[in-house]
Amino acid sequence: MQRFFILIALFLYTVPLAAQQPLEGRVVDAFTREALTGVSVRVLQAGNKGCLSDQHGAFALQGLRTGHDSIAVSFLGYAEQRLPVPGSNIIVYLQPLSTRLNEIIVSAGRDKQYRTEAPVAISTISTQMIKETKATSLEQVLNKVSGVYMVDLGNEQHTMAIRQPIGYRSLFLYLEDGIPIRTTGDFNHNALIEINMAALKTIEVIRGPASSLYGSEAVGGAVNFITASPMMLPSARIQAEMSDRGYKRTDFNVSGTKGKLGVILGGYYANQRNGYIEHSDFHKLALTLKTEYAISERSKWTNSISYVDYKTDQTGGVDSANFHSKNYKSFHTFSYRMVKAFRLRSTLSQQWNDRNFTNFTFFYRSNEIGQNPFYAIKTTSNPLKARGEINSDNFRSFGLLAQHKKYFNWQKTSLIAGVSADYSPAGYFARYIDVDRDAAGYFTGFARTDSALTDYQANLLNTAAYMQAEMSPFNRMKIIAALRYDRMDYDFDNHLPPSAFTGSPDERNYFHAWTPKLGLTYDFGHDRGLYANYSVGFAPPNISELYRGVKVPVLKPATYYNYELGGWFAFAGDKGYADVSVYRMDGKNEIVSVRLADNSSENRNAGRTRHTGVEWNLRYAPFAAILFRTGGTYAQHDFIAYEDKGKQYDGNRMNGAPSVITNTELGCKFLKYFRTSLEWQYVGRYYMDPANTETYGGYSLLNARAGFNWSNLECWVNCRNVGGVMYATTADKTAFGKSYRPGPDRTFNVGVAYTITAKK
Repeated sequence: MQRFFILIALFLYTVPLAAQQPLEGRVVDAFTREALTGVSVRVLQAGNKGCLSDQHGAFALQGLRTGHDSIAVSFLGYAEQRLPVPGSNIIVYLQPLSTRLNEIIVSAGRDKQYRTEAPVAISTISTQMIKETKATSLEQVLNKVSGVYMVDLGNEQHTMAIRQPIGYRSLFLYLEDGIPIRTTGDFNHNALIEINMAALKTIEVIRGPASSLYGSEAVGGAVNFITASPMMLPSARIQAEMSDRGYKRTDFNVSGTKGKLGVILGGYYANQRNGYIEHSDFHKLALTLKTEYAISERSKWTNSISYVDYKTDQTGGVDSANFHSKNYKSFHTFSYRMVKAFRLRSTLSQQWNDRNFTNFTFFYRSNEIGQNPFYAIKTTSNPLKARGEINSDNFRSFGLLAQHKKYFNWQKTSLIAGVSADYSPAGYFARYIDVDRDAAGYFTGFARTDSALTDYQANLLNTAAYMQAEMSPFNRMKIIAALRYDRMDYDFDNHLPPSAFTGSPDERNYFHAWTPKLGLTYDFGHDRGLYANYSVGFAPPNISELYRGVKVPVLKPATYYNYELGGWFAFAGDKGYADVSVYRMDGKNEIVSVRLADNSSENRNAGRTRHTGVEWNLRYAPFAAILFRTGGTYAQHDFIAYEDKGKQYDGNRMNGAPSVITNTELGCKFLKYFRTSLEWQYVGRYYMDPANTETYGGYSLLNARAGFNWSNLECWVNCRNVGGVMYATTADKTAFGKSYRPGPDRTFNVGVAYTITAKK
């Protein structure tokens, strides 16, 4: 009997031990399927028992009781999950919070940091927003950012207005994973044609100068396109969509991680035929391959290759009569633009210890833009003849970037220092063409001539060194100071004689600049804080501004001084937040095209301007299924000094500068599978000319979206310009008359996608 009781006691003791087992799992982002590092996993029944996920999103806990214990998985910016211990291996998919305030950003300091620690106006377009918008061109997501107006010029062509009027100058810097997609000195306002939308994870937009870290052209703002990383589990996705305006597109994406190597390949092919404007067909192929190799727990090697092949018909604006009668026939029947872009990046990241981190990046770019531009076609005294040109702009880049970050024990101090070099041989060739014109005014054909307008080679070398220090002299306060030095060397070799249209002699020019930044943040707690900053931005003349059509190059860099104050606060628990920024930016030595007495024009450092404004952003989710978002800007852009054709426009408002730009959206998700949203885009009135004699009244658009997700299947229908509003994305008045660029009429897009993801 005694043995029987001993056996019963041993059985009762060992049963709970047998039920205890180790729990291993991984934590991933529910949208990107990327591993999340540093996620807290804790046992609810034991408050001090838990762990953090590693760089692969993996975690392990010992001695848990299946069916009895439960765990809480939490990470900043994500909804916490609580779940019972299901077994030995699990995958936890964390949902990003749509109203998160303190998200992690990388662009403001060239390294990961919390948004509230950066004394700049910065906004993030999340993976969720990109996926649910189903944008066919980038302005459909970028215009959701307060203070941003990306102008749709058709077929992914565009220009930008961030703290600046609508214009075409080199005042914005576009980056891919922190590397400029084009070389300094060869800016193109259509540069975002070269972005692969199907490869994006997030987009970060810095408003205001960012030259202290990124160098020239980061004046009105810097836009950093962050590409997706390989998913933890093997996955494949294909989607197809089309519109009732002749647009068709197919996207694909395959990704996965095996051992230390992760690979992702994504791209799309888009094709437009018979659009709402004549002569507006286009096609684009974009591909991106990215690999990540974990050499060790502290070392990672990342490589990416992007390729874009694009060609579009070109059509300009229409005059007032044709615009208001919705007669969008194009007078141009042969103009075109083509782009071939190739980028390669290789980055080695090394964590030496908990306080020292180094990144070393090599990059290569090859780019060519060829065009028969509509804007170069000029009429002559013969009504049946005109003149124009065919041109080609190309460059190749070889670049290096080395950066080190170090943390110190004193006052939470950290220091980032880096050096970079970018050598880019560039060439430009333009040939004169004779253009035929019929009696109705249509440009019907052309003949090439032997006359070269421009033919040069310019070797561009940009070398730079930068440093940014952060410290907290007092609790809740952070001070950031940055300084960068850039030197740009232009080695110009003209292949034409001095009598040519571009007759500048061979010569060497160089420009250099020191660009500082000083910023302060103060955290009041409870997700409330203030920031202030002073920053300087600069923009050297482009090689086309400096040399094309010039006999003696005399331009200097333009410089901008920015003063900014802002703040943020969360409210209603985790249900909402708001942020606001107020700025003033003064520009001097601005490069403007001045019209001379003989109606010819030339570039001069003839402008001083002032830009002041307030930007706001609000997100509120009263219920989990409803999200209200609004953002916008109220700004004033003034000429302080500006002369054109002998006339002074000092004190006038700048042309192409809307005072008010807003974007508001209400989204709803219901029955778990459905989503809908209504979006209102408003662009206020602005002057069409520097003399302020004509105004364009702006426009107001309503866009609607609906989607359905079930298991691996997704389908959607979007309606752009629901009301069929007649509007212009740009409106100008020149000596030749008024010109309006018609915006898209009511357009329906429908699409379907299917995703396959491995279970293990």
